[in-house]
Amino acid sequence: MTITRKGFLKALGFGILASQAPHSWAAAEKLEKSGAGKLRIKDVEIYAFDIPLTEPFRVSLGVISAANDVLVRIVTDEGLVGLGEASPFAPITGDTQDTDLIMARSIREMIKGKDPLAVDALLTEIGHIVHSSPSIVAAFDMALMDILGKVAGLPLFRLLGGDKATFETDITTGMDTPEKMAAGAGGHAARGYKNIKMKVGLDPDLDAERVQAVREAIGKDVRLRIDANQGWTVPQAIYALRKMERFNVQFVEQPVVAWDIAGLKAVRNESPIPVCADEALFLPQDAMKLIKAEACDYFNIKLMKAGGMTNSVRIAHIADAANIRCMVGCMMETRLGLTAGAHVVASQRNIVFADLDAYTIHTVDPIVGGMMVSPSGEIVLPELPGLGVDVDPAFLKKLKRI
Repeated sequence: MTITRKGFLKALGFGILASQAPHSWAAAEKLEKSGAGKLRIKDVEIYAFDIPLTEPFRVSLGVISAANDVLVRIVTDEGLVGLGEASPFAPITGDTQDTDLIMARSIREMIKGKDPLAVDALLTEIGHIVHSSPSIVAAFDMALMDILGKVAGLPLFRLLGGDKATFETDITTGMDTPEKMAAGAGGHAARGYKNIKMKVGLDPDLDAERVQAVREAIGKDVRLRIDANQGWTVPQAIYALRKMERFNVQFVEQPVVAWDIAGLKAVRNESPIPVCADEALFLPQDAMKLIKAEACDYFNIKLMKAGGMTNSVRIAHIADAANIRCMVGCMMETRLGLTAGAHVVASQRNIVFADLDAYTIHTVDPIVGGMMVSPSGEIVLPELPGLGVDVDPAFLKKLKRI
């Protein structure tokens, strides 16, 4: 039996859309009547998406005082809208809100009038930009995937083959004095978080004091992860990690500078604590290099480094072939970008860790729908088509449109 594209969309999508997302259903029904093959990108709305933080967040690379992000809304000629978010952090991603806004205008002109369902073709066309502006490419990838899920009538994690709609995230304590970090981490543990992440990466002896204080505050049963954000030299990392072994640390993220793959491997060889590559891992080809070098035990995939959901899934597949487990982390995304990351987690069996907590230090949550997080860190994804998110219309009106 031959199934047409129109029949496929109707069979898979419209029952779900009608019962769970009336606005998406109306647009999709209109799309079905006009022919899915005619779907085109009509416009791209670009906004400066600024969210102040409750307090400055310090890591070894610097201090973050606000989420200076970019919101992208891809509008089709049939009324479907896809949402995406860029959350750059220049010391890591190399781009900023200002550079992303410039690149977003260029990408808008490249993709207007084209088929939004041809995600791979569009990403190939704009792919050269990912090396200088991975965050804004991630926003466009996210928005295109959102449209794809809405047309299919499936949550993206299910469209990608996953089924774990519920999983746990950790919560991160920024760098401070041992006493203040212990108080913050202890508060998270008291609320029920089973996974605590803490920032280190300056003085190895003081970092060991920080880890000891946090471990004593959270107890022996809560899992503890540390993130050095490239802050140590190779000898410092080996020294610090040996000193921290007794505190039962689950793994350390990026102990040395991102470009030093040989140094990362040297730390892995000498460390009693497993090593997770973070800033050393942006694109799928980086995953191949790390695997060939046997430089790490785990991968930390971030949509803002990888250029979106598509490359993130590709990295997870490469890791799975090498029997490497992964985490999906975040920058300073709102629950829009975090929900996209959660869909990636839920879609891949070898992504076993999640660090999707950035929204917890935002002063405002402008997102409607999306992933929900319990007080103890349990994430639940919505069973809605696409990402299952929207931006509060009242908040959207206040944003500066580019």
